Amino acid sequence: MTRCDYFSAVDDQAAVAVVGLPGGPGEAGHDVVFLKNIDPVVAIAQLEAILTDCTYEEASRRPRSGRLLSSPEDDASLVFSLSDTLVEALAAVAPTALAHAAEPWSMTAELRQCQVDARTALGVLESLAGLVRRAGAAGLRVYCWWSL
Repeated sequence: MTRCDYFSAVDDQAAVAVVGLPGGPGEAGHDVVFLKNIDPVVAIAQLEAILTDCTYEEASRRPRSGRLLSSPEDDASLVFSLSDTLVEALAAVAPTALAHAAEPWSMTAELRQCQVDARTALGVLESLAGLVRRAGAAGLRVYCWWSL
């Protein structure tokens, strides 16, 4: 099962520094939301499309959207950035809007394949929203550490 741990860091360099750590960002002391199978490229761009009322193509082309920051030769783990647009949307979203976003997000092929239902998707959204709010308050950016 793929680990997709979302975390905050001061900048890209600090985020990429977790690549060599067996425990990833948690071992480095970052604020982390531990998730499985919530892919930082496709699933997160789909979430951004839902939250910002744009197409998946628009969301996936935004700066920093699912951008690989670490070396592609690192086979143990990788670090991806999240778009500022998604981070801002998650930070500002009301709890009721999270509930409304959870259902269509859970219906995407990526989340259905991982058997993520609307209730589980809502829990993921609440956790991610909390992470981005804490990161924003501390002046940090948000990333994903991907590891098999």
